[in-house]
Amino acid sequence: QGQLVESGGGLVQPGGSLRLSCTASGFTSDSYFIGWFRQAPGKEREGVSCISSSDSSSTYYEDSVKGRFTISRDNAKNTVYLQMNSLKPEDTAVYYCAADRSVRYCAVGSFGSWGQGTQVTVSS
Repeated sequence: QGQLVESGGGLVQPGGSLRLSCTASGFTSDSYFIGWFRQAPGKEREGVSCISSSDSSSTYYEDSVKGRFTISRDNAKNTVYLQMNSLKPEDTAVYYCAADRSVRYCAVGSFGSWGQGTQVTVSS
């Protein structure tokens, strides 16, 4: 059975950068849509960014992260990255990656397989 493992979270000052990694095992991630989601305390999980399977490679970004976050794939490493720049305190959340074969929207309900999450804290 396939598994997704997130890494790269941590504590960073406002304006700083982090790169999150989502590494798949048990399946080839380039055949899947991959999404990054986040959940802040007391809030619902929300879509941050998604990337289509590698044959089309289209991307989606939630409005608040456009121009700051970049999603990308390294198929040789079976890994999808989320480069996060110019981080703000409101980016603080647990970040999750998710995978599914066929996705119409970058939304929680579109994805069936989830990782355990990695904490990102933006604070001075």
